[in-house]
Amino acid sequence: MWTSRAQTRIFNKNRFKLGLFGMNCSGGLSLTRAPERWDASWEHNAQAARLADEAGLEFLLPIGRWHGYKGEMDTQGTTFETLTWACGMLASTREITAFGTLHVAFVNPVFAAKQIVTADHIGQGRFGLNIVSGWNPLEFNSFGADLRDHDDRYAYSAEWIDVARKIWREGEPFDHDGKYFQLKGVLGKPKPWFGSDPILVSAGNSETGKAFASKYADCLFTTIPSVETVGSKVAEFRALAPTGVRRNIFSSCHMMVRPTTKEARDYHHYIVHEVGDWAAAEFAVRLRGARIASQFDKDMSLKERLITGAGFPIIAGYDEAVETMTKLADAGVDGLACGMINYLDDFKHIQELLPRMERAGLREPHRPGG
Repeated sequence: MWTSRAQTRIFNKNRFKLGLFGMNCSGGLSLTRAPERWDASWEHNAQAARLADEAGLEFLLPIGRWHGYKGEMDTQGTTFETLTWACGMLASTREITAFGTLHVAFVNPVFAAKQIVTADHIGQGRFGLNIVSGWNPLEFNSFGADLRDHDDRYAYSAEWIDVARKIWREGEPFDHDGKYFQLKGVLGKPKPWFGSDPILVSAGNSETGKAFASKYADCLFTTIPSVETVGSKVAEFRALAPTGVRRNIFSSCHMMVRPTTKEARDYHHYIVHEVGDWAAAEFAVRLRGARIASQFDKDMSLKERLITGAGFPIIAGYDEAVETMTKLADAGVDGLACGMINYLDDFKHIQELLPRMERAGLREPHRPGG
């Protein structure tokens, strides 16, 4: 079907790409007690992956999580490990890219490099790696790992990737004597599918994080504080990329769309103010608030934003949602990783958006095999 990684779906010509985000986690992205909240069973994950694949969405992106958000529902407290999850998603689909999300501080690069190649062969070049330097002290404590200072975590990740890439590329055993790793006689076979490195993704909002993502990643993730200000963030990323290289720039969002904006806003009010898990939101603010508050606009309180789903909220009617995505595309954003309250029940709303996106020039008609 494809003869190079550049021909796989995630590199298609669609002006604005879409993926599903966080469906490997109980409750998905939202801190809510709603009875329809996401049940992240394996069967449900596979069903949602096939829906996304058949509809022409570009990717599936899991969250690497080892502790949930407590409260009444402990959102993200029950999760599938993401590299093995990606293997199952790739085996269950035909064309969509599936990422694994890896905290590099928790896994030796020699071991992980072979895991990644295995996933890449299962998907015949459709696997991608989301590289996470980590931030959560609860998770680092669980692994007995040192939570280094911010910039040192990125330096560790850079050496980790350098080792993994050498394993993927070198045909003879090699030694590595670095700051963080001292390795002897390293060799990995087989090599990645297509003989090229798997797709790499990284998220960054700090200066160090943006520089790291721009150097190493094929796809960059950043937050969207507002539609009006995202263009400047995209321009910063573009300026950091190597000369002549264009990275795909994505953001996460929570897609809460309905036929009309009133219906969407009414549903959002229900999810947050009637059945929101405010105890979980309080825990999340204590755990994450200081590091993420500046990334959000002031249209919602921080707790309301976290209950909604933390990512950029699109709470709108179908046509208004497409208008918002058009503005994001005009600002240089290449696509969104979407959370939903229930990835199966709500997928019909994504299917309503796709033809509207085609008419707006954001996407081309989907043809299987393309």
